[in-house]
Amino acid sequence: MAPPKSDQHRVNDRIRAREVRLIGPDGDQLGIKPVPEALRMARGLDLDLVEVAPMANPPVCRIMDYGKFRYEEAQKAKEARRKSTNVTIKEVKFRPKIGKGDFNTKMRHLIEFIEDGHKVKVTLQFRGREMAHPELGRKILDDVIESVGPIAKVENQARMEGRSMSMVLSPDKQAQEALRKAAEEAERQAAAAEKAAEEARAAESAGDEPAVAEAPPAVSGDE
Repeated sequence: MAPPKSDQHRVNDRIRAREVRLIGPDGDQLGIKPVPEALRMARGLDLDLVEVAPMANPPVCRIMDYGKFRYEEAQKAKEARRKSTNVTIKEVKFRPKIGKGDFNTKMRHLIEFIEDGHKVKVTLQFRGREMAHPELGRKILDDVIESVGPIAKVENQARMEGRSMSMVLSPDKQAQEALRKAAEEAERQAAAAEKAAEEARAAESAGDEPAVAEAPPAVSGDE
């Protein structure tokens, strides 16, 4: 059974069916189980119960680490997109007196290009009297380098080309891989924290259920 492909599937206590056909974390067929029992099995392994085939009768659920699954699927999609795209040199143009909002918008596009594996030519366009102040352009380029962070490196240093100043950035694959691993670890920790909170809420709900009163002991007629 393939893992779920949609982001809109039911997980753990959101599963509405009374019983499900259960698949273990290694793909083993575990038979038809009541949902409470399937949940206990998943939580006993510190994993999630995920509904992977809601239209089946009964619905099919799989035990898996849902947070890890979603993160890995997103990374696979990004990697596939990167490999299917021919590496080209994109260009992002700035002005020496660019506003903060426009700067941030252009930086988002620039970072997307870098993450997709493209090189980026950053160009400063000067007009009129701006030509007398090349330091303004260098300041913008320095801000670009600082904002893009470690995911890119300067391939060609800034230089003047007529009325423009430009430099070329290229992806730093080692730095991107290190950031990817750090993000994956943070995702795992967040998923573990969310799971612990969910279990705490479930335990609290169970503690709020009224206790069943025990029947008094039978009195013998000989007493």
